[in-house]
Amino acid sequence: MRSRSSSGPPPADFLVVGSGVAGLRAALELSEVGRVLMLTKGHPLQSSSIHAQGGVAVAMSEEDDVAIHLTDTLKAGHGLCRKEAVRVLVEEGPDRIQELIKWGAKFDKRGGKFAFAREAAHSRSRILRARGDATGNEMVRVLIAQAMRHAHIQRLDYHFTVDLIIEDGRCCGALVLDEHSGRRFLLPARAVVLTTGGAGQVYARTTNPPNATGDGMAMALRAGAVLQDMEFVQFHPTALYLPSSPPFLLSEAMRGEGGQLRNNKGELFMHRYHPMGALAPRDIVSRAIWAEMAATKARHVYLDVTQLGADFIKRRFPTIYATCLRYDIDITEEWIPVSPSAHYMMGGVWTDLNGATTVPGLFAAGEVACSGVHGANRLASNSLLEGLVFGARAAIAAVNYAGRQEIPSLVAQEAALKTEHLGSIDDAEKLRSSLRRTMWGQVGMIRSGESLIRACAQLSRWAQMMAQPLSNRAALEVKNMVQVAQCIAEAALWRENSIGAHYRSDFPQARRAGWQQHSRLSIEEGISGKKVRKSRGLLLTLGGRTG
Repeated sequence: MRSRSSSGPPPADFLVVGSGVAGLRAALELSEVGRVLMLTKGHPLQSSSIHAQGGVAVAMSEEDDVAIHLTDTLKAGHGLCRKEAVRVLVEEGPDRIQELIKWGAKFDKRGGKFAFAREAAHSRSRILRARGDATGNEMVRVLIAQAMRHAHIQRLDYHFTVDLIIEDGRCCGALVLDEHSGRRFLLPARAVVLTTGGAGQVYARTTNPPNATGDGMAMALRAGAVLQDMEFVQFHPTALYLPSSPPFLLSEAMRGEGGQLRNNKGELFMHRYHPMGALAPRDIVSRAIWAEMAATKARHVYLDVTQLGADFIKRRFPTIYATCLRYDIDITEEWIPVSPSAHYMMGGVWTDLNGATTVPGLFAAGEVACSGVHGANRLASNSLLEGLVFGARAAIAAVNYAGRQEIPSLVAQEAALKTEHLGSIDDAEKLRSSLRRTMWGQVGMIRSGESLIRACAQLSRWAQMMAQPLSNRAALEVKNMVQVAQCIAEAALWRENSIGAHYRSDFPQARRAGWQQHSRLSIEEGISGKKVRKSRGLLLTLGGRTG
């Protein structure tokens, strides 16, 4: 794998947009049959994958099997998982992990055997981890090293994918912005695989890195793809809460090892909300913390791991220990102030079991996609496994599709690009901040029809401000954030029940009529499920350059 400048981008059979676990695994598969170009905005080591702490869930221990993993995943998803997709995940997962091990991944062991841990909502110890709390980092390290051995994989870093190119009804490349020079150019391909990750940055508090701005979801929507289940945003219960620090994820494994949650009076409280206590599913723990914060008029609760012992904590959670110490919190002696933060998108670009979207030539995998694995609430540590399994499957499907296609010339597109007028928006950072506060306050963990209607109206106004093509990464990211936020808010307004990560204070019942329907959103049809409703302003304001 070679990094390339934009002075002469090479022709490619396949474009992979994104460079996390799903993107790297897809690129490795694609490189067996063609030339692969990986597009990464910013630095390649800024993906969400590399920050994943807790581990990767896989049924490989002596006490576990794939049927139990499947059952746990379906239960966590509250009846809205696609069972066939979950079966693919749990059955193919062990082979994908063994493949990583063969390539050099070093997962933690105890007594010569893998040290499987347990996390919330898992009925077995099945979480593989690396260096205590650096699992994502280790997986990305191994995948990058493997990709470096393939001459057919080339990389363009600091290149922002502006839009997908649609010609004759199929996706045949991308419009790309060189972040250093500001030059825009087209990259044709036989097929495109989206692996751009999530959209946590649309919220004021998030565990996601700054580049998680929903770009892949927004550009797929503009290209005509269907998004599904966008109302299901998972909030991680325990992110470090300090006014002077960004939300830093405190792995669910800390509770899996015996950590407890206390309110600001020092009281244990999770037993009042769920029989599993601190190991209840994430959506329940997050809302329980929110309720305790409201009841005690506090901005956070506490995670207490002091009883685990200093030596164990330093060995098991070295990254978390060192990070908290930088903020003058010694977690071996002090309780850690925590509060929920936006963490993971269960919804995204709809795909079939092989990663194919509703747009021919466009495939997706990882957090940007909605494969149906997670349903209404993701089971902890299934995300890294999903990236591996569906990254490989999306690549195989892209290969099968591309065999029937030629690399397009895009002559007409090139001509149009030369005459395109680029606009700008005033103070993109201010708009970004206002958007994030609106989403946190109106479309957060607890929503209502009233708050969602207000949010949809404001988002529609912002979208109209930036309907034109824009010139720089900051403005383009904000445009994508507004569009994805619209989709989340519209889907949340459409779903008039509470289930999993989606909670409506005006419709708290989980089994209200229509609860098993999935929201589906597209430019052409607005939002639909059992009932169809045109989304407020969405059809008018999401227009963009798609062909």
